[in-house]
Amino acid sequence: MIGIIDYGMGNLFSVEKALERLGVETFISDDHERLRQADGLILPGVGAFKDAMDLLNENGLTRMIHEYVQTGKPFLGICLGMQLLFESSEENGLTNGLSLLPGKVIRFSGVDRKGEPYKVPHMGWNKLRFDQGSPLLQGVDEDYVYFVHSFYVDADQSDVVLAEANYDVNVAAVVGKKNVFGMQFHPEKSSAMGMQLLRNFTKLTEKGSTADEFYNLSRN
Repeated sequence: MIGIIDYGMGNLFSVEKALERLGVETFISDDHERLRQADGLILPGVGAFKDAMDLLNENGLTRMIHEYVQTGKPFLGICLGMQLLFESSEENGLTNGLSLLPGKVIRFSGVDRKGEPYKVPHMGWNKLRFDQGSPLLQGVDEDYVYFVHSFYVDADQSDVVLAEANYDVNVAAVVGKKNVFGMQFHPEKSSAMGMQLLRNFTKLTEKGSTADEFYNLSRN
């Protein structure tokens, strides 16, 4: 059973429907005890980083998330939910994140290396480039996924970046360390590839072990 964290902002139902198409049992909740019982948790998100962190803090979900991650069970952030995994964001002033992964969230400059303007937000299909092995990427070929975002993650440690896309700069598109994973794009809107990535995450929750162990196995 996979829990989707309801904290007042996010693409909750589109993620739920995608998991239902995979035949995965899921629920949407803000109840701490029920979420703690889930085999895996997903933190979706659409909107502003600061608003999201304010809601997580006010509802006590920040502490619950940290406690859940400590159990070793798989945890996935999607879109804004991925950005929240990192240490801080400059969106609407500097705001501290969940600090589950090292790095910060910064805005696309809107001006390329030649001084020419480019469109922000980054919206549309971009091809992923896999940087390293991960259980999240097993059996998946590099393909196109769907992005909608104005801010991107500047990771302090390259080993947390599992896949990148290019939009003037290299964009951390899939991240992960031990049992914490993130996708900057919308997997539920990314056709067959997005569904396969979600399926791989759900497989981690079915193994009867921690994602930490599978992460280590994938690198041997």
